Amino acid sequence: MKVVFPYLFFGKANGWWDELNLIIWGPSAKLVAEDIDIQDQLQDVMDSGITVEACKACTDSYSITEVIQQKGVVVRYFGASLTDYLKGSDKVISF
Repeated sequence: MKVVFPYLFFGKANGWWDELNLIIWGPSAKLVAEDIDIQDQLQDVMDSGITVEACKACTDSYSITEVIQQKGVVVRYFGASLTDYLKGSDKVISF
């Protein structure tokens, strides 16, 4: 709430990046499924045009895939995509 969301909003508003994508995974996915305040912030992020996706292996492990999808988040497997990001010219920031 005090790092990720503000960085995304300021990054978008100030044009720090051409494109911003938020990838939710690990225990963060469970937190998104359970916390109303985070869900509200996440909706604001999506409304601003920032892409939000979640790791399907993670959401499946917590049995929350449908819950996350109902929030409008694209859920898919990320192993190969993340590897491509890391090997390519994309910048990956992890909080």
